[in-house]
Amino acid sequence: MRTFLVPCDGSSSALRAVQYATSLARSLPEAKIELLNVQQAALVREHASHSAQEIRNMQENAAEHILQAAAKLASAEQINCETTWRVGTPADEIIRQSQDRHCDAIVMGTRGLGAIASVMLGSVSARVVHGANAPVTLVK
Repeated sequence: MRTFLVPCDGSSSALRAVQYATSLARSLPEAKIELLNVQQAALVREHASHSAQEIRNMQENAAEHILQAAAKLASAEQINCETTWRVGTPADEIIRQSQDRHCDAIVMGTRGLGAIASVMLGSVSARVVHGANAPVTLVK
């Protein structure tokens, strides 16, 4: 069985990546798509008035909302699809999920930070390309 990991952040490029992965999965028998959302660790200052459980609930709600929209695209094409969310640094968690689940490939959208921002900050997709063991396909 082939497994495609598709990180989903709610952006239009991430949804295009889901569509592309769906088209790949459709051409392979028993292929499945694993949708992943990564929530950034909450900054204490931003959520000082919330308990740890409230923060966790907010992250879970945000992740579920994003993943449901992406899962609709895959299920509309009758592709086997699983959803998962994690808390942490997006690139690190995408790489970790790919390794933990032995994914055959990662299909992810690009956000287009621009040349200066990419050089200064490094993009999530660039970090995944360099750090992942699985092949990575970037979708604009």
